[in-house]
Amino acid sequence: MTRVEITEQSTPDEVVEVVRAWVADAVPGTWREAAAQGRDALRRVRSREDYEKWYPAFGDSGLVVPTWRYEHGGLGVSADVARVIDRELRPLNLRRLNPLGLHNAAAALFAHGTEEQRRRFLPPMVRNDEKWCQLFSEPGAGSDLASLATKAVRSGDEWIVTGQKVWTTWAHVSDFAILLARTDPDQPKHKGMTYFLLDLHQPGVDVRPLRQITGDSEFNEVFLDGARIPDAHRVGEAGDGWRVSASTLSSERQMVSSSGSGGAGRLGGSGADSLIATARRTGRWDDPLVRRDVMRLWAQEQLAEWTNDRIRATVAAGGSPGAASSIGKVHQATLNQRIQDLTVELIGADALAWERTDDPDHLPREVRGMLRSRANTTEGGTSDINKNILGERVLRLPREPDPYKGVPWKDIPRS
Repeated sequence: MTRVEITEQSTPDEVVEVVRAWVADAVPGTWREAAAQGRDALRRVRSREDYEKWYPAFGDSGLVVPTWRYEHGGLGVSADVARVIDRELRPLNLRRLNPLGLHNAAAALFAHGTEEQRRRFLPPMVRNDEKWCQLFSEPGAGSDLASLATKAVRSGDEWIVTGQKVWTTWAHVSDFAILLARTDPDQPKHKGMTYFLLDLHQPGVDVRPLRQITGDSEFNEVFLDGARIPDAHRVGEAGDGWRVSASTLSSERQMVSSSGSGGAGRLGGSGADSLIATARRTGRWDDPLVRRDVMRLWAQEQLAEWTNDRIRATVAAGGSPGAASSIGKVHQATLNQRIQDLTVELIGADALAWERTDDPDHLPREVRGMLRSRANTTEGGTSDINKNILGERVLRLPREPDPYKGVPWKDIPRS
């Protein structure tokens, strides 16, 4: 499969024609037919394994990230052309795999990486040939990420890394990680950190899954003991990691601001449209109070999507989502939890007890979504931290007092 022939000069009608021709040629007919019937039908005919095996054809087409440059795995088209493409593909539910690469790692590479780094890492990222995770949070550095203690020491043309990270999503299936490590403990905590790209398939990297309330283990703790990173895989200047990480953190907040399961498929549950279908299926739609509650959430979801569309357009035009991504994160975290809670309430007793089977996914999908959504107010930066960002950068309120501002990191008390 090769790159589709869509350019910035293509008219909307030409874009539609090319995308439809690609879909007819590349997407299995059973998937297309099932997608027309809804996501449940699609799940029955398209397994995760089948989708991952097929996915490189999607990546090769350039349709995964059409606004990226051709040599980076995209088509080099504008946001307007990309929206036409998205409208055509959306009914097929062709989810973008490797979200922590496409969002978190790519944001830093575009803002601070070298062209050599972009050409090396972005194309296999788009194809999902190299999966990515994020090594930021630590047992003693979660909301206060700048207090992290994992250290990287320069040794010739390499850096040697020692420390521990935690709550690392998908580390157990990843090939590379973006890593924030302390390289100069004599600097204040927001300085003296450096941003790296770490190969996880090497001695000195130990990944240990953490079991969640859903029974899944998508989060991990990662122990680093002498892992090595070429200096060529450093992003930005040594000691400037906090500034580089801002690109990643802002993009991550935007990623977890999507409706329902989100582009990353990791928020838990489905969106408000599915909530309406559940109300109809369970016979609760005739209750005016239920309709009121459902439509309030539906309206909130529309507002969130319009806000996200504006932010995506800003990013596609070369701008930064900035503090606006914190608005989406705070709003979506609570909204998604309310949607999942109401879904379970509408299902009733079937959401409280069910027959256990040998199927590892015996947990009802709606229940799994509700349980998974408990993490929404924590991931992507806690809602409290994001409210601080909004207060300081949008409302211009005074900053939180910091008695250790300007004090070398090594002199700050730690538990």
